[in-house]
Amino acid sequence: MRRNVSRGAMRRLFFAAFEDFCANESANIRNGTSERNLCQRLAIPLERHAVAAGLRHYRADCEYNRSNDGRVKTIVGENMEVVTITCDLILHSRGEDEEQDNLIAIEMKRANHPPAEKHKDRVRLMALTRAPGDGVWSAGDGVDLDHVCDYVIGFYVELKPGRREFYIEEYVGGLLRQTHSFGY
Repeated sequence: MRRNVSRGAMRRLFFAAFEDFCANESANIRNGTSERNLCQRLAIPLERHAVAAGLRHYRADCEYNRSNDGRVKTIVGENMEVVTITCDLILHSRGEDEEQDNLIAIEMKRANHPPAEKHKDRVRLMALTRAPGDGVWSAGDGVDLDHVCDYVIGFYVELKPGRREFYIEEYVGGLLRQTHSFGY
């Protein structure tokens, strides 16, 4: 069930879902609702856009922390240490598509969070978007899932409520590739 999922397609899917999220949740965003709630509200259009794009077996899950065999997900961190993780929001097949399980990883923070917390989210996205064999391993091709990786794309989303905008960083292959500003 190999899918040819391009970064461009995942970028377009994310931004279409994000545009819907901003249009439907602007009062929720302005009112200072928790990041967990905002991620859950973003999950709705993200999954809807995935299904519309033909990705019917993919789900948008908030705070998902389990690998396909039920173990707690881990990554190889900044200093090559093993770190347990719970990503704010992911789009994945829950193991149904062994060759392309992980599509989009999203971390969300408010601008007033301490820099150290923002840094942890960025490091997590770098690890999640690394390719298998780049210090991490992935399911598929008969390789045991030790650490999660190989997401097609990751997004660090920072809410700047006073300016009514989001600052978005895009991660691919373990590296920051682009930045965007998105008003609501």
